[in-house]
Amino acid sequence: MMNTNATGRFITFEGGEGAGKTTQIKFLADHLREQGHDVLTTREPGGTPEAEKIRELLVQQDGGNWDPLSECLLFFTARRMHVETLIKPALAAGKTVISDRFFDSTIAYQGYGHGFDLDLIAHVQKISIGDFKPDLTFLLDLPVEDGLRRSQKRLSDAGSNEDKFENLDLAFHQRLRDGFLKMAQLDTARFRIIDAKNSIEEIRKSIIEAML
Repeated sequence: MMNTNATGRFITFEGGEGAGKTTQIKFLADHLREQGHDVLTTREPGGTPEAEKIRELLVQQDGGNWDPLSECLLFFTARRMHVETLIKPALAAGKTVISDRFFDSTIAYQGYGHGFDLDLIAHVQKISIGDFKPDLTFLLDLPVEDGLRRSQKRLSDAGSNEDKFENLDLAFHQRLRDGFLKMAQLDTARFRIIDAKNSIEEIRKSIIEAML
């Protein structure tokens, strides 16, 4: 389903830690550009100067010890800036926008993972971005132990301190995975579940086939 206020297409990638979203986003963006599409890639939290500043507060270990409501509000504050100043203008210009995470991550992490009230998250979402949503969402799914192992290696290799969520316990990450799968099952028109245990090339092919 296309967003009624846009001429472009909005695609998001979701999944737990270490699912390989960044790699597959690059592959898909390159593929679409080869097909003649004007593609913009972005991420959450982030995508605009204001949202990138909020990102530091949310994903770094020393970013702050936020309670669930404060964390949810910060995510949607960054998201509103992202939508209004970057995503919507790009879509209106006919671009394909691919985002590494969107509101499904807030529902999964803060809602299913941390147990924050799902109805309250939906209320904040409605206030901040209205009915705006992706046209297509790829959920890269794999066992949490595999994902965390990949993610920790990536962070270590990059010397990154964006490890706040990686350091949460396995039970949190299992709730997170279960939450993502539940959302995908409830919205089959938008979600495509991709088995992220497969090879990078197999995943790439699955995503391109799902675009047809």
